Amino acid sequence: MCDHPQFTGYTRDGGFATHLVADHRYCFPLGEDGSDAELAPLLCAGLIGWRSLVMAGEAKNLGIYGFGAAGHIVAQVAHFQGRDVHAFTRKGDTEAQTLARSLGARWVGASEDSPPVTLDAAIIYAPVGALVPQALRAVRKGGRVVCAGIHMSDIPSFPYNILWGERQVVSVANLTRKDGTDFLRVAREAGVRTHTTIFPLQEANKALSRLRDGRLTGAAVLQP
Repeated sequence: MCDHPQFTGYTRDGGFATHLVADHRYCFPLGEDGSDAELAPLLCAGLIGWRSLVMAGEAKNLGIYGFGAAGHIVAQVAHFQGRDVHAFTRKGDTEAQTLARSLGARWVGASEDSPPVTLDAAIIYAPVGALVPQALRAVRKGGRVVCAGIHMSDIPSFPYNILWGERQVVSVANLTRKDGTDFLRVAREAGVRTHTTIFPLQEANKALSRLRDGRLTGAAVLQP
């Protein structure tokens, strides 16, 4: 991964080739296991997923709302850590639910369902503000709801009693270099495997449309 590369280019035999010089302070070793498309989701989805998992604390019973790019990666790490994963998907999304079960989820249901146990923490990846009070109702006193999306629709009003009892609502915005090195180490130890749908770059709008409509399982990858 390189966040701040410096590019130089040169022509050769009438074509254009690129030479990349990257500042090592902004790079992470990804290893050689898997194709570029398989490794790509470890960067944005995997890194922000790891940050949100860290912010969830030592939660044994963990809820994951939105089982997409980040959710399916975090579920594998959480399962490796010995946590019980409870996966919440769109109602009727059988593909995502099947994927969640295959990755070790203890329970799978629709976002509006109540889990069979009280959660210690919940992470929300779906950009749906209405899931915040839903998750608050599902977590125990002292539990935490982590909002991990960059954008989210408005959070509707909710009764104070579902926040009372020292429950917390927090958001994830940034990550540190330590987050990156820690996650990539754990991802290797856990044997994380990404599930991807590859789109050519010119079909970016199609990928976004399928993402908005909930018609993607795992992560979407654009390939130039």
